[in-house]
Amino acid sequence: MSATGIARVHGRRVWDSRGRPTIEVEATLAGGAVGRAIAPAGASTGSGEARDLRDGGNRFGGLDVTRAIASISEIDKALHGLDAAQQSAIDDALRQLDGTPDKSRLGGNAIVATSMATAWAAAAARGVPLWRHLQCDRGSLPLPEIQIFGGGAHAGGRVDIQDFMAIAVGATDYAQALDWTAEVYRAAGTLMSEAGRLSGVADEGGWWPAFDNNEAAIEMLVRAIERAGLAPGQDMAIALDVAASQFGRHGRYRLARDDRDLDSDGLSELLLGWVARYPIVSIEDPLAEDDGAGLARFTAGAGPRLQVVADDHVVTNAARIRRAAAAGAANAALIKPNQAGTLTEAKEALAAAHDSGWGAIMSARSGETEDTTIVHLAVGWGFPQLKVGSFARSERMAKWNEGLRLAESLGGDLPLPRAFPWGR
Repeated sequence: MSATGIARVHGRRVWDSRGRPTIEVEATLAGGAVGRAIAPAGASTGSGEARDLRDGGNRFGGLDVTRAIASISEIDKALHGLDAAQQSAIDDALRQLDGTPDKSRLGGNAIVATSMATAWAAAAARGVPLWRHLQCDRGSLPLPEIQIFGGGAHAGGRVDIQDFMAIAVGATDYAQALDWTAEVYRAAGTLMSEAGRLSGVADEGGWWPAFDNNEAAIEMLVRAIERAGLAPGQDMAIALDVAASQFGRHGRYRLARDDRDLDSDGLSELLLGWVARYPIVSIEDPLAEDDGAGLARFTAGAGPRLQVVADDHVVTNAARIRRAAAAGAANAALIKPNQAGTLTEAKEALAAAHDSGWGAIMSARSGETEDTTIVHLAVGWGFPQLKVGSFARSERMAKWNEGLRLAESLGGDLPLPRAFPWGR
């Protein structure tokens, strides 16, 4: 067996940021190199995602992962001796071993953790960081997209919209983008406290919202940008993740906070009205995953000024991205490795987005850990944007801080694009 041959794959239960069990996989190569990775989990999920394998029953609310951990013994035997440096071969073997379209037999959580762990091990065997192992000559730093207020499934439905985010469109480098967003996050907390509306943080670290309606959160975010001494729309812009699948189906939507029932066109009109009034440059999942026709109409109505991001509608799947692009439904894709199940499939989804003329955002999940794999993927694969949640909680800051380290390792804090691709 070569030094990069897989000698052992081992799984263990660890815990994510929501106090729920998840699986960490450790891959050891014949030459002694070791790689570890932890599977994240989402609270807001698309129906076409790879499926985590959970135990059911009463233990940990049915979310224990002993079955997924047990499947690692089967994975260990199947991968034994395979070259960890050949990522596509590893991932093909995992897919074939599972044999289901949604990776539900072995568990998408077990499979994605194994896929990432073997990549880390192969990088360690070469003595290079993961981003460089990913075959990128130099790497590039993504523009951070950072949650300020969390809502929807991340905050007990306190407001309907899931994420209210800040994007430092005027920043000249990665560090400055983080500096500016830190000031906006702090200012938002101060404003909420002054208004008597400060009530903790949501799943991804954003301030837990206490607003009378959804638009009030946008208004507060604009005020926070101004309180931070920045110019809305010039220094700092706004991105929304509507996560419409959480409150809509079959072309009908219920905004509980606003006490409104809308059809596809009505919700689109509401959102585009916000775009006209506020410095919003990006909206993710403006309509539900089963409303492709509505999403296409929304994208056409938004025009080139707005980044329309598909998540639940495409779930990091290359074929779905190509179909959505052909239908004009969105113009950017959110890429989440655990939605696809393997690094190879995630990279194929990114390639489909590029081939379709779409933008792309590398994204974390609501149930995260200290794992920093996605930061290396964002840098190594040249993603223009990175979304990992808010500017609080260690599972989020581990990723933003890893970006700072990579900036230094790349020979300094590389400049970011001076203009956001949409909205300017």
